[in-house]
Amino acid sequence: MAARAYWQGQIRLALVSIPVEIYSATKSGATVSFRQIHEPSGKRIHYEKVVDGIGPVDADEIMKGFEFEKGEYVLLDEAEIEGVKLESKKTLELTQFVDVGEIDAIYYEKPYYVVPADDLAEEAFVVLREALRRAKKIGLGQLALRGREYVVSLKPCGRGMVLETLRYADEVNKAASYFRDIGDVKPDEDLLDLATSLIEKKSGKFDAAEFHDRYVDALKDLIARKRKSKSGKVSLDAGDAKPARGGSNVIDLMAALKKSLDKPANDRTASKAPAKTAAAKKPAARKAPTRKSA
Repeated sequence: MAARAYWQGQIRLALVSIPVEIYSATKSGATVSFRQIHEPSGKRIHYEKVVDGIGPVDADEIMKGFEFEKGEYVLLDEAEIEGVKLESKKTLELTQFVDVGEIDAIYYEKPYYVVPADDLAEEAFVVLREALRRAKKIGLGQLALRGREYVVSLKPCGRGMVLETLRYADEVNKAASYFRDIGDVKPDEDLLDLATSLIEKKSGKFDAAEFHDRYVDALKDLIARKRKSKSGKVSLDAGDAKPARGGSNVIDLMAALKKSLDKPANDRTASKAPAKTAAAKKPAARKAPTRKSA
């Protein structure tokens, strides 16, 4: 395998140990990177590590320090940090199993592919993979990676498995503090039917290849136009983009949903999932509800 393993160790289930390797399942997408430039000279700006009263220092003179009091530090070198004994540095012990879908998506952080380390490990690896698949369960454990210990999940993926690092409970903000001001009201049934029909009309199978970073494309276009510009300036006209409506406008939600349903389906979804013809209820004779913004 051409890629370099991100971690090598073993998965342990009771008395069974399976040597495995994990590889990053994701990579950085197309980006436009910028450098800080000194405008008058056109040269790059650099940064130096400096000490107050001393000036620039060499990298081999730098250690990590934990500040236990203001201005007082405990110094640790890399060898001391690496020497911290933690079993999960080399062993992922599966200590719990939960139903597929039980873990809220907000806890998932980063995925990795898991493969058997050698031919001898393959049989046990396949048994664990298929047992998880048959039970429709996800394995949980803890694993030390690059300076910290993570809660991780393990689940089948094709011929292999996927390990995903999870956030700890104290790393996730409680949703209630953000949602508490949303009123506890039931939506109008006619509006709900129209919105549901609109969702069904635009439904289709997910294909990640159909999406791309339009912001990066726009930046590349801006850079290309500026390179060609003799004056060094380009028009930043938004073109066909329309400004957002002001807060004083009255929004007729019923009319907006009906108008949206009349539009042809997006090419992306229309070619893969024909719109369902679920009929929306006819609105009652009463006046369509309106909402005014404050």
